Amino acid sequence: MPASPSDPTLVPAERSWWFDDALAAEGNPAPLPALSGGTQVDVAIVGGGYTGLWTALALKERAPSLTIALIEASLCGSGASGKNGGKVHGYWASLAGMEANLGADAALAVARAGTRAQDAIRRFATSPGRDVWWREAGNLCVSASPAQDARIATMVATARRLGVPDSAQALSADEVALRCKSPAFRAGIFLPEGANVHPARLARALRSAALAAGVTIYEKTPMLGLDAGTPNRLRTPAGQIIARDVVLATNIALARLPEIRPHVSVFSSYALMTAPAPEQVAAACWTGDEGIADLRMFLHYFRKTVDGRVLMGSGSGPIAYGGDAAAAALMRDNASAERALRGLRRLLPGFADIGITRAWGGGIDVSSDRLPFFRTLPGRRIHYGCGYSGHGVNPTYMGGQCLASLVLGVKDDWSSLPLCTRGLPALPPEPLRTLGGRLIRWGIIGCEEAEERGERGSAPMRAAAAIPRLFGLRIGTR
Repeated sequence: MPASPSDPTLVPAERSWWFDDALAAEGNPAPLPALSGGTQVDVAIVGGGYTGLWTALALKERAPSLTIALIEASLCGSGASGKNGGKVHGYWASLAGMEANLGADAALAVARAGTRAQDAIRRFATSPGRDVWWREAGNLCVSASPAQDARIATMVATARRLGVPDSAQALSADEVALRCKSPAFRAGIFLPEGANVHPARLARALRSAALAAGVTIYEKTPMLGLDAGTPNRLRTPAGQIIARDVVLATNIALARLPEIRPHVSVFSSYALMTAPAPEQVAAACWTGDEGIADLRMFLHYFRKTVDGRVLMGSGSGPIAYGGDAAAAALMRDNASAERALRGLRRLLPGFADIGITRAWGGGIDVSSDRLPFFRTLPGRRIHYGCGYSGHGVNPTYMGGQCLASLVLGVKDDWSSLPLCTRGLPALPPEPLRTLGGRLIRWGIIGCEEAEERGERGSAPMRAAAAIPRLFGLRIGTR
């Protein structure tokens, strides 16, 4: 039966379809034991998602003798790493914005580092014995309204001007239809660097690899406090870890730290998973494995699974006041799940009568220039990484390498990237940040929905959507 806005399957669940499927594939194992008592290690990592696990593996590869303990408040992969769309690609689609913010050379350096990350994730994901649904066929961005057409021209022109024309290839409406057919698609751009993966199975595979490498992992072990020193002391409900170095890899929770708060806002994204519908996939001529996104600012992102389901996500969820990682709206906003459903019906109308298996939501750590950053707290051996801005599967590998370099104190290709060295613009203080962000979000969503109907947004909506450009902000600018 088709889903409607009142369908209980559209009430966002706490856990994603991905994560429950990944646990079932493992035979629903018990959590790893929580930390009890005290332990001393070289490096303590807080957070059992992609960033924490990639960091642990990078450190073990470079310095096998290091002792490493990783704590996870819930289960490894249960947070953002197991909730995202599973689209794996670097930064070639972001060249224009990066060039404006960083300059051409730095933009190309970040994009090329993303390609290194893509190659490394591919090697990991396709290693024998790992069933993480790796499918590599590029990434497709489509225009779904006249207002989105100009972004295609900008992306193609930037790639040509910077000497990398093959990284972004313009497609006509007919060429897009050969990859996926929809009455909403006007034209598109093909980015060869792109893959799809089962995000939770990837996270769980990283967990297994870290355990095999000798990393000690404690699940159901939240950090209650961190006493900086030489060494550091990390406090948990039933124990403590003494460590020379600490890596904080806790995604949106980092937005509350005073060193990070000026540079990060907490947005949210919602997704739904359909029931298997291989006939509808075939009818849409979606024979390849491209991940697809429209060219909205609050984009729709979608991809198919190996069993003929379709995931549709909407990056238009609410903004949390003051970076509150526990805000209910980050995971339980019905209106955001309903926007994802409307996106499915508009962009892939052949799926209008397909049931929805589950919907879910989660927080996104959006940095002030939409790029992640990796740093060491001044005068301390505490390192952190955040700001993925909804683009985390590929860049978390980069983050793991950058953080490993910071822990080891080495100056290399990773720690020299702008991700570790650039100056970060500050966002407005609260309450202006959240209240202004909510106003801008309302204006942009209203304008984008009107444009898809062939209309202009109302004057108040257009005025709200123009605020970031008027004030020279690097996020929220259409």
